[in-house]
Amino acid sequence: MKLLLDSCVWGGALEALRLEGHDVTSVGAWPSDPGDEAILQVAFDEGRVVVTLDKDFGELTVARGHAHAGIIRLVGLPARRQAEYCAAAVATHGTDLTSGAILTVTSDRVRIRAGR
Repeated sequence: MKLLLDSCVWGGALEALRLEGHDVTSVGAWPSDPGDEAILQVAFDEGRVVVTLDKDFGELTVARGHAHAGIIRLVGLPARRQAEYCAAAVATHGTDLTSGAILTVTSDRVRIRAGR
């Protein structure tokens, strides 16, 4: 799956997710952070799921109607386990994500807000 990691996601998640076979880029590698709206637009344009710790992306898409290609929000997870939980969510809910779902992932559950 094509993923875009927000700058708040642990840096080691990039390589860990690549090793799982995903096409991953990171805002952390960009010259500067352009803000959530621009990140969301780049991800949408490239068909990438945004992976973040930030709930602002959900607000942009749900309350303000911004287009997106799926969002995974990681909540309360240790940094070094973020890639593991993200990969598991993608493996289990990839079809939901390709339909534009928003997943909220914690250590004990995944909440799915259906896409379009």
